[in-house]
Amino acid sequence: MFALADCNNFFVSCERVFRPDLIGRPVVVLSRNDGCAIARSNEAKALGIKMGDPYFKLKDIIARNSVTIFSSNMALYADFSRRVRSVLREAAPQIEVYSIDEAFLDMRGVANVDFDTFAKGLSSRCQRLTGIPVSVGVAPTKTLAKIAAELCKSYPKLQGGCFMHRAADIEKVLRKYPIEDVWGIGRRSAPRLRAQGITSAQDFRMQSEDWVRRRMGINGVRTWRELHGIPAIGFDSVAEPHKSICNSRSFATEIYDLGELSEQVAKFAAMTAEKLREQGSVCSRLTVFAATNRFHTADIQQCGHITLPLIEPTDSTIDIVRIARAALSEVYVRGAGYKKAGVIASDIIPREGTIVSMFNAEHNARHQRLMTAIDDINRHTGGSGIAIASEGMSEIKANSRHRSPRYTTSWDELPTVKL
Repeated sequence: MFALADCNNFFVSCERVFRPDLIGRPVVVLSRNDGCAIARSNEAKALGIKMGDPYFKLKDIIARNSVTIFSSNMALYADFSRRVRSVLREAAPQIEVYSIDEAFLDMRGVANVDFDTFAKGLSSRCQRLTGIPVSVGVAPTKTLAKIAAELCKSYPKLQGGCFMHRAADIEKVLRKYPIEDVWGIGRRSAPRLRAQGITSAQDFRMQSEDWVRRRMGINGVRTWRELHGIPAIGFDSVAEPHKSICNSRSFATEIYDLGELSEQVAKFAAMTAEKLREQGSVCSRLTVFAATNRFHTADIQQCGHITLPLIEPTDSTIDIVRIARAALSEVYVRGAGYKKAGVIASDIIPREGTIVSMFNAEHNARHQRLMTAIDDINRHTGGSGIAIASEGMSEIKANSRHRSPRYTTSWDELPTVKL
C-alpha cells in the first residue's frame, strides 16, 4: 500500500496557525511581489476567487467580503512543511517528498495495520503536533492514493483519512472523478480525451492498454495501470537533484542603478549557491538575465542575458556571486529601468567525485570549509545572518506589504504574549 499526505490549503493553513481568528473566514495568499492569488481558503473559493487571479482584479471582492490578504511568506511555509514531514517520517518506513505540501508514504511490507485507522490517526496527529490540517489517502498505488486524499477534502465525515482498496469502491469513485484531475493526465491530454468521450477516470480505465499506449505513450500506460491498482510509478525516498536551479524576482519598482541591481543579482546568486549545496551539487554554467517592464513601452526596452561556462564546477557562494556580478555588467544598459532579474545554474553534477585542478585544490578546500561554517550558522540562527558583502543590507525589492511575521524562523519576529 501507498499513502499520500496532502496539507489542506497549505499556505492559508500556515497563516491560520498563528491567526486562529481567521478560521472559517475567507483568506487569500498572494504570489511573490503580490501579483496573483496562489492559495485560497475554502471560504475564498466560494466567493469565486480562482487560482492565479491578479490581485488588482480582486480588490472589489476583497473589500466587499472582508477577505484577509497575505503576501507569501516562504520561510514560514517551508518550516511548517519540515515539521509536517518530521511527523510523517515517524509513521512510515520511507517517505517521498513530492512538493512543499505533499508527501508519499511507502507502506509496502507493513503488516497487521488497519489502514483506515492509520490514515485518520496520522491526519489527527499532524493537526495536533503542527496545527496543519492534512488529508491522508491510502490505496494500492500512488495515483489512487492521491485520489483518496482528495476525497478527504470533499467529505468531512472521513475525518481526514481514507483507505480506498475495494474494487467496487474504487470504480464508484473513479466514475465521478474528472479526467483532467487525474495525476499524470496533462493539460494537453485532457481536452483530447474529452473530445473522444472520455470524461472520467473510469472512462479512461476502461480503454485497452494498447489504445492508451498508441495515444499517450508509456506515461499514459503508467497512469492507466495505476488506476487498475497495479503500481507503475517508482518510489523515490531520496529527492532527485535539480538539473538546473533558478532564482529570480520581479521588483516592486524599476531599478535603474547598476549598483542597486547588482546587489539584487548577488542575492539571487547566493540563494542559487545555497540550493546547490543543499542537494550536494556543483554547477559548471551560470546564466544571468535582466529585463525591463515590457508594459512601459515609452521607456528603454531591454531583455538581456548572458551564459558563462565556469572554469571549474563550484558551489561556492563567493565564486558564484563574483561571476554573476561580472555577467550582469555585460547585460546592463544605462538608462534602462529593470523590472526583473535572475540567476540560473546549469550543467549540475554531484559534488562528490568532482575532479578539480591541482592549482585550485587549496582554494576549493578553503571555500568548502567556509561555506559549511556559514550554512551551519545560518541554519542554527534560522535565517541569513551571514551573507556576502556584495549582497548589501537591504531586502529583495519585491512587494510584500501583507507579509505575516516569520514566527518560527526569525528571532526578531517571534510571537509575543501579553499577560
